[in-house]
Amino acid sequence: MNKTRYSYIKLNIKTEAMPYLKVKRAIDLILSLAVLIILSPLLLIIIVAIKFDSKGPILFKQKRVGIYKTYFNILKFRTMQVDTPKEMPTHLLDSPEQYITNFGKLLRKSSLDELPQIFNIIKGEMSFVGPRPALWNQYDLIEERDKYDANDVTPGLTGWSQINGRDALKISNKAKMDGEYVKKIGLLIDAKCILKTILKVTEKSDIVEGNGKTQRVIK
Repeated sequence: MNKTRYSYIKLNIKTEAMPYLKVKRAIDLILSLAVLIILSPLLLIIIVAIKFDSKGPILFKQKRVGIYKTYFNILKFRTMQVDTPKEMPTHLLDSPEQYITNFGKLLRKSSLDELPQIFNIIKGEMSFVGPRPALWNQYDLIEERDKYDANDVTPGLTGWSQINGRDALKISNKAKMDGEYVKKIGLLIDAKCILKTILKVTEKSDIVEGNGKTQRVIK
């Protein structure tokens, strides 16, 4: 496929959004580098704590669907034991508590386990805002997103469906909201997503860790 990773969106979706998409990429890079510099001491503390807490790698990698349904490995700080099933969303696991490490509980509650996705953003595989990248085997979600061109934008650290119910939403509704983001894509909706995500994380609201009981904003 002869398309640049940073094209973000097909021309047939919303051509008037193209100037903003270039700005969006610049914002992603500037914010990512700023976050890395500011949070570098915290990142080092987390790395050391993970190594002391349990056996296994510092980072968790998982195959996800990127722009134009290409694949990439999403990065997270490892919060679970190494024998945890990898190709299943945590909220669908039976008794996920048995897999979560002691330090992992803190990371997941604060959503700090998502910080390594800054490197995905720097590489252009993700943006700060966009539809959350589906697992490669979430065929129903991928198919639904095709109806709204939501597979043709760069996935995000957070997104419109994340701040409006996330996994509490049916697949069809989630894809529809992702489509709404594609139609409205711009600085205003991106800023709204980021601000509401920060509020939800600090309030620890919408947290679900297993079979629909509590739910994290970001997954």
